[in-house]
Order: sequence, then structure tokens, then C-alpha cells
Amino acid sequence: MPIKRALKGQYRAALAMLRETIELCPAETWIAGEHPRNFWRIAYHALHFTHCYAMPTAEDFVPWELHRDCTDLWDDANPPILEPYTQEQILDYLSFIDESISSWVDRLDLDSQESGFSWYPNLPKLDHQLLNLRHLAGHAGQLSELVMQAGIHEVRWSTRVPR
Repeated sequence: MPIKRALKGQYRAALAMLRETIELCPAETWIAGEHPRNFWRIAYHALHFTHCYAMPTAEDFVPWELHRDCTDLWDDANPPILEPYTQEQILDYLSFIDESISSWVDRLDLDSQESGFSWYPNLPKLDHQLLNLRHLAGHAGQLSELVMQAGIHEVRWSTRVPR
């Protein structure tokens, strides 16, 4: 199915761009940012929800083995300050997602009229996948800007990563 091939390539391209921002991120930028929107937390948030929403349903999602409840970037209840994940840990999680995304996309019923997530009612599955890609790419762009503000301008645009 051509749409699944396209989704896989776009997921990998967005993940490649996110990987580059994480690899290029200086140590001081990694922990910088106004809590809870620190660089490391935004990177984890992007990966966590990419992983979650690549599943057929919410019930199919199994969190990453090192998961901590730090995905909310807009919690008005002042989320706890946690020890940051290391860049290596986040890159390991990104690699897991990148290696798994093809099989995850293959399991999706893109003709379904439901997202599989109760908090996205009446959203067809294909629309949900496009939303997931926009979310991932939005945060990759956000983090790319932070890396560039730190004086690093080597972040490249990826169009599609086939596999």
C-alpha cells in the first residue's frame, strides 16, 4: 500500500531530524528551558507520543522501559522536577522507535474511522497518523531552533528516509 510506505518514510525522516537535533545539542542546552519545557523533556515528549500514537489503539501501547511520567509540557499543576534523561538514553529510545516504526505502521488499519484513542473521538486512523507526524515534526523543528540558537547550524532537512 503506497500510503503506508509514505508514512514510514516520513516518520523516519522526522525521526532523523529529531536525532540530529539531539546529537548536536550542547550539554547546557539539553537541560535548559523553562520547566517543564526543557530541551530533554520536549525530546522525550515527542518520542513518547510518536510511539504511543503509532499503535492501533491506546490499549496496544506499552511504554518504553525507562518511562517516567514527564510527558506533560503544559501542566498547570507544576509537574515535578526530575533528573533529566541523558542524550544517550533518548537516542536509544529514538532508535527503538525508528527500528519499530515499519512494523507498527504495517499493523494499522488506515481505513478505520476511529483513531483508537478515546481522547481523539471521530478522528479517522489515517488523519490520526498525519496528526502524529505533524506533532513529531513540530517538536523536531522546535528543538532544531533551540540548537541553532546555541550557535549550531548543521541541522539538515530530511525529505524521506526509505527502508
